Amino acid sequence: MANSKRDLFLKRRLRVRNKLRKTADGRARLSVHRSNKNISVQLIDDVNGVTLASASSLEKDLGVVGKNNVEAAAKVGTAIAERAKKAKVSECYFDRGGFLFHGKVKALADAAREGGLKF
Repeated sequence: MANSKRDLFLKRRLRVRNKLRKTADGRARLSVHRSNKNISVQLIDDVNGVTLASASSLEKDLGVVGKNNVEAAAKVGTAIAERAKKAKVSECYFDRGGFLFHGKVKALADAAREGGLKF
């Protein structure tokens, strides 16, 4: 029986997240969501179930509204790194979801690392 692309994506997302939870050690989770038009990221404390910081290409102050390219992902990555510092978070683990670590997702991760986040 053939699986749809959506089923394969959901299966991959759960596989990635379950592997990361085993090594989480109480650190925050940097969760990425990429759509066709935008990219967003959240810093989530799974122990308390709260979002500590977030950034998105929909925010007007980043100057990349409606863009979904590598440059927009890099700006979102630097924004989340700054907001993580304000939330006093220096270490987290990177949850790419079901997305491949390539292109926009990789650009976001590299920009967040350059901004001071450790994962």
